[in-house]
Formats: sequence, structure tokens, C-alpha cells
Amino acid sequence: MTTQYLTWLLALPAISALVVLLMPRSWETAIKRFSIGAMLVELVISIRLVLADYSDAGYHFVEHVTWVESFGISYKVGVDGLSLWLVILTTLLSPIALYASWGSITTRIKEYAFSFLLLELGMLGAFVALDLFLFYVFWELMLVPMYLIIGVWGGKDRVYAAVKFFLYTMVGSLLMLIAILYVVSSYQKLAGHYTFDLQELSTLVLPALPQYLLFAAFALAFAIKVPMFPFHTWLPDAHVQAPTGGSVILAAVLLKLGIYGFVRFAMPLFPVASEAIGPILAGLGVVGIIYGAYTAWVQRDLKKLIAYSSVSHMGFVLLGLFAMNRTGISGAMLQMINHGISTGALFLLVGAIYDRRHSRMLDDFGGLAKVMPWYAVFFVIITMSSIGLPGTNGFIGEFMILAGSFFSRSPIGFGSAWFIMTLLAATGVVFAAVYMLHAVLRMFWGRVVHAENESLTDLNRREVLSLLPLIVMVFWIGLYPKFFLDKMNPAVDSFVSEFTVRYHEGRRTSEPRLVDFEELADRFEAAGGLAMAQPTDEEVAR
Repeated sequence: MTTQYLTWLLALPAISALVVLLMPRSWETAIKRFSIGAMLVELVISIRLVLADYSDAGYHFVEHVTWVESFGISYKVGVDGLSLWLVILTTLLSPIALYASWGSITTRIKEYAFSFLLLELGMLGAFVALDLFLFYVFWELMLVPMYLIIGVWGGKDRVYAAVKFFLYTMVGSLLMLIAILYVVSSYQKLAGHYTFDLQELSTLVLPALPQYLLFAAFALAFAIKVPMFPFHTWLPDAHVQAPTGGSVILAAVLLKLGIYGFVRFAMPLFPVASEAIGPILAGLGVVGIIYGAYTAWVQRDLKKLIAYSSVSHMGFVLLGLFAMNRTGISGAMLQMINHGISTGALFLLVGAIYDRRHSRMLDDFGGLAKVMPWYAVFFVIITMSSIGLPGTNGFIGEFMILAGSFFSRSPIGFGSAWFIMTLLAATGVVFAAVYMLHAVLRMFWGRVVHAENESLTDLNRREVLSLLPLIVMVFWIGLYPKFFLDKMNPAVDSFVSEFTVRYHEGRRTSEPRLVDFEELADRFEAAGGLAMAQPTDEEVAR
């Protein structure tokens, strides 16, 4: 498919951001309506992507234009089943977060709308880029608007949180850039020309040692973004200080770029290192599940509680991803969408109560179900999603991840370790129920103990309209996940089979070389699959 939907998807927020800059500051209402309207058009364009047939595991809507020919840099974009729902999540949450922001953002409206449009551009570009240089440009572009959103419209310690967020992600990004340049240089020595095209670079097979070093550089950048324990310390500060809209996008979309980076770049390019280090990263994910849950339990600040719950939930995603089977990876990809929906909604709800009470401390609430019944209903529904109640989206993702992890058998002998990690991760489901239901109990049940809470108003129209699409998604995914998995599974199957071929081919080589993986995959399948690809003892020793 060559229709330029993806170019329009990237051009619209860029053009809209420039239009907003040209609008007078006094046109606040016009700026608000125009920016929301542009994002809604983005959503409509992205829905067209869903209508494509993804039974073919390849990329769709591919556009390829040479950019800097001498260095092999091109504008190449495309979507497949792995990136489709992340694009939809971005276009769905962006207008919701911006619309919800207009209840609390009252200064610098023009700059805030510009930052949000630029942020949407960066996120979408990173999800659809098939050129490593282009991906890196969008990856770095995202930092600037989020830095501004936290640093200008955040809380009391906003500058500290913004600088910490920027420095953490920048350090990891620089190491990733060095690794990208090494890969491109290695390809040039063999092919005679430079390229940053992901599909061309995927023909490069590197020996084990360079793979370990390069994977570590990529993994650090992505682990910080996830954020994976122990690189998570920037997240609570950023969430607590960010305005409501910033917290929604940070939790719902930006964190997903770390996992997406593993799937799209680090694991396919460096399969030997991925297979060896993957169980360690999954183990750190399990540590994050338990650590995040325990830390969330003791929080008295509701926003910080939800921030630490993100550390716990993203640990599940890491576990499923590195289980390296269809069930685990599909569950991980689906759970990213689930987490974006439920946690995004929770931050919207926190923003709603903060606008009324100017406090997020659990001790300042109690009995809110009596004075804000609709708020209580929405909060309890999203809580059930967050803790994985059957019938909601959270249950499907967590069940698939735990099943995939339980049945994982790594070629390098981590079978029993996966069983133990699955058991430990399952305790995180229980802990999630403990800290979320504890918060619900403190906030909504019992008598109204603070006079300030007796006159609170219930959700207004803007807040209900912001939350309703997310409530619909909670039950749609929870009751009919097949619609989402059918678009995803062919790409997941292709990813697993190609990874297996690349892994065994990587173990065979002692020098960098180029391989036609399509031909190799055909021989692999014709010879009976894994048996053909398994290296001999002599090859392993060499």
C-alpha cells in the first residue's frame, strides 16, 4: 500500500503546530478548538490504518523517499501489527489529554497547545519510522515538548523533575546513537554503501561480542524510557510534577516507546545478545513488579501511587516480551495498550479531584462516593481494569503474559527460572489489588471526615467526555480481545520465527556478514525448523 496516510499523519501535527504559533495569544478559545480539531482529524486518519488487512505480516502503508543519499538516510515509514495499536493509542489519548487539560491550564495556552502537537508528532514518528536516523530524530524530538510541559506547567518542583527527566533519557539516547553508527559502519564495510534502512540493516549478522555491547547500548536507552528497575527513579518525580495532560501522555504513550524499541530494533538486530540478556531483563521486570507494587502500597500521594503502579505494570510487559513466544509477546503488546488506557484514565481522575480539592493526599479524602457518585463509579471501573478483573482489558493482557512466561523454554537453559519468575510475577496481581483497593477504600467509603469535601461537585461534561472513550476501550478489549489480537498475531508470529533464524545464524558466525534471511527462512522451514538452525558443538566452540 502506498497511499500517503502516514505522511499526512505526521504532517498534520507539524503544520498545526506552526499554525498555532502564528495565532495571536488573545485567541485562546480558537487555539483550543483548533488544536483539538487537528488531533481529532489525526484520529480519523489513523482509523483508516486499522481497516487494512494485517494477515500479511509485512509492513503496510510504506513510504520511502531518499533524504540524504550520501549517507543512506531516507524518509521511510510503515506500520505492521506490532506498531498499529500503538499508533492508535497515541492518536486516541492525545486529544483526550489535551481536552482534559483545558480545565486546569489557564496560562500560556498557545505554547501548551504547540507543545502537545509537537509531542504527538514525535511519538507518531517514532512508532512508524523504518529508518534508524529518522527514528532517532523523532526519539529526541519527543524530549523537548515533554520537558516544556513538565518544566513550565508543572508543580512546585517542576524544574527539577523536568531536568531529571531530560538528563536520564538523553544519556541513554547518546549511547544508542553510537551503537547505531557502529551498525551502519559495519554494514558499509560489507555492502560498500551506507544505509540507515532498518530492513537493509537487518541483513547484517554480527558476532556475539559486538552484539552484546550494541544491545547493551540500545537496552539502556529503552530501559530508561520503560522505565525498568533500577532506572525508574525519574518517573515518580516527572508524574507528580507534570500537569494532568502531561502525566496522561507520559504514562499512556511515552513509556511504551521503550518496549517498542526493544521489539522493533534491539531484539531483531542483536538476537544472540537478546536471547542471553533477555531473561535477566525479564528478571528485573519481575523485581519491578514487586518493588513497584510495595512502593505504591505505602504512598499517601495518589498521583505518586499511580506512578509507582506504572513501574509494576511495565514489569509485566518486560516479562511477556522476553518470554519469546507468541502468547507472551502478544500479551505484552496488548498489555501496553491496556496500561495506556487504564493508567491514562487514572491520571485524568486524579486531575479532576485535584482541581476541586487542590490535594492528592489520601488522608484528605473519605466518603467521596456520597458527594461525587459518578466520580466514584468511574474510578472503581478503572481500578478494576488496573488490577485485572476478568471482563476488563487488564485481565486479558496479564493472563497472556503469565501464560507465555510459564510455558517459556529458553534455548540457553532458563526453563526453571521462567517458572519461578512467573510465580513471583503472579504475586504482583495480588499486590495490585491490595494497593488499588486500599486507595479506593480510603477515598470513597465511610463518612465524609473533612468539611471541605462536603460541597465538592461531581464530574462535569468535559471530564465525562474525556473518560467515556477509555471506559468503552476497557470493556471492548476485555470482552472481545480477538479484534485486536487478530491484527497483531501475524506480525508476532513472523517476529518470533525470524528471531529464531537470526539467533541461530548469529551463533554460527565469527565475522560480520550479510545474509539473505528470506532465503534462509525458507531453508529453515524446509529442513524442519529449529533442528536445521541449531549449531553443532564445533560451531559453538568456534
